[in-house]
Amino acid sequence: MVTSYKCAICGEKTTTRFIPMREWNIEGVLCGDCYSKQLHDYYPGEHIRVNKDLD
Repeated sequence: MVTSYKCAICGEKTTTRFIPMREWNIEGVLCGDCYSKQLHDYYPGEHIRVNKDLD
């Protein structure tokens, strides 16, 4: 059975949950899009993804 979560920001259902960082002051889980946006807004600038080989 696949568990579905509701994003705390947009309210969309997602099967992958992302836990917001404490400093964001967000209760609940986030979908991938909202998590990425929060990361970009909170930490502006160039981001380089590491550990791609673990995917």
